[in-house]
Amino acid sequence: MAFAGRRDAPEPPDFGILKRLARDQLVYLLEQLPGKKDLFIEADLMSPLDRIANVSILKQHDVDKLYKVETRPAPGASDQFCFLVRPRVRTMRFIADVTCDEWSFYLLPLDEDIISMELPEFFRDYFLEGDHRWINPVARALQLLNSLYGPFGKAYGIGRCAKMSHELWRDLEEESEGEGQGRKPEIGHVFLMDRDVDYVTALCSQVVYEGLVDDTFRIKCGSVDFGPDVTSSDRSIKVLLNAQDKVFSQIRNEHFSSVFGFLSQKSRNLQAQYDRRRGMDIKQMKDFVSQELKGLKQEHRLLSLHIGACESIMKKKTKQDFQETIKAEHSLLEGFDIRESTSFIEEHIDRQVSPIESLRLMCLLSITENGLIPKDYRSLKTQYLQSYGPEHLLTFHNLKRIGLLTEQAAGETLTAVESKVSKLVTDRAAGKITDAFNSLARKSNFRAISKKLGLIPRVEGEYDLKMPRDMAYVFGGAYVPLSCKIIEQVLERRGWQGLEEVVRLLNGNEFSVSDSTVEDNPAWESQRVILTVFLGGCTFSEIAALRFLGKERGCKFIFLTTAITNSARMMEAMIEARA
Repeated sequence: MAFAGRRDAPEPPDFGILKRLARDQLVYLLEQLPGKKDLFIEADLMSPLDRIANVSILKQHDVDKLYKVETRPAPGASDQFCFLVRPRVRTMRFIADVTCDEWSFYLLPLDEDIISMELPEFFRDYFLEGDHRWINPVARALQLLNSLYGPFGKAYGIGRCAKMSHELWRDLEEESEGEGQGRKPEIGHVFLMDRDVDYVTALCSQVVYEGLVDDTFRIKCGSVDFGPDVTSSDRSIKVLLNAQDKVFSQIRNEHFSSVFGFLSQKSRNLQAQYDRRRGMDIKQMKDFVSQELKGLKQEHRLLSLHIGACESIMKKKTKQDFQETIKAEHSLLEGFDIRESTSFIEEHIDRQVSPIESLRLMCLLSITENGLIPKDYRSLKTQYLQSYGPEHLLTFHNLKRIGLLTEQAAGETLTAVESKVSKLVTDRAAGKITDAFNSLARKSNFRAISKKLGLIPRVEGEYDLKMPRDMAYVFGGAYVPLSCKIIEQVLERRGWQGLEEVVRLLNGNEFSVSDSTVEDNPAWESQRVILTVFLGGCTFSEIAALRFLGKERGCKFIFLTTAITNSARMMEAMIEARA
């Protein structure tokens, strides 16, 4: 899809139907068990279930009581038990002698442009354990979207998991004999990407508002619990964060430095609207109360919450020496002052600031420097184990296997390692390379990829974060997210032509497939709607960057992810001894 100047971005498809379909199927399954029943729900399905079918709907269909599935189910009060669980061995061990059915819950709309599969374990299962069981749900999710909003005209992707998911999806389409073909599509293109194509972006500190809220408070299933430090009361409030929140929708994609100024201005404007009441006659006051007051009170409540959230973020980040951390990250991304950055990480470990933060910085150092030199690897590993405990030996093993924290091969120069890896990766006659070697190979290419794609902007003077010029604003103007840059380049070129060297450095598994049955009509709005699929998790920084690109290019990006992720979630997935 060649971008032809800036136009207003099209509206996204209505994803509310996905929620209705999931709710109707759940109701149907519950009705197969007539009479009172107790529903046992796995912990990580509680929030998605709440977004799809609330308690009142469950009660209407004879669900007497709800229980959380713990290590073993508690005795229920009804004669019938109904279990709502993922297909996991650890859960199924406590459930026996049951009639099984499947609730085809693949997609949960979190917002008008974000759909999540709510599979946080996908990252560890596939990229660390090599478990392919979630590829089928991904393919079925694509099939469902294709049947409801497709057919998709063109599919692009990069990554081994992306390729397998796409191939299985096409097989399912052939079996279903192309249901939905012949309709006018609402989504023109789909782009699939593996998380391990770009670890760097996920490891960087987020500085757009939505990303900072996620890093600080943990957004779960599209909502966040704001505690007393935010609400200025003795209770916590659960807030749904989406486009319906008029305050949040205006600041979610902004760099944090711009947010406080906006909220202050918003507060003054709101006060001015309240002040209009003075001097009103009785009829005007009546109209004001009936038409505007409720909306103003709601907006005032949300404004207070987001101001409180900003204040809480600033307090916590100040304690963590946030600016120093950002400075160290930028140095690592640019390849400057590496020794100083290494010393900063050592100090971080010695002060026992946070095991997750220390691990994240070590991984970022490793990936940006194409693996640590053996001396630094041994030193940092020893200091970490001494500071946080020897049980983290398994964590280092996991990080090495997945390619997040590696050491350069002793006795070989970086160029020699790159040469050997690239030769093996590009030599088709060499046969299949193991997943483990692929992960190991991935460590040696960030600097070269960054140079090829211009990921580090070269600008004169200060980067104006209030008027961003490119996607780098999501990281303070220091770095354009690699994942987003790849998507931009492939869409501009309508394929991978001219990106052969980048593909080689990314270890291949790229594809570009056109659907010959779909008419490529540039006049269709759908040609400017792109479904981006992140396998292994997507960050709010990437979402903000692509939203910005969409506005600049007159297109609309829709996000499908196995789960929302951030650096802490990635590190926690690798840790064996929970810190």
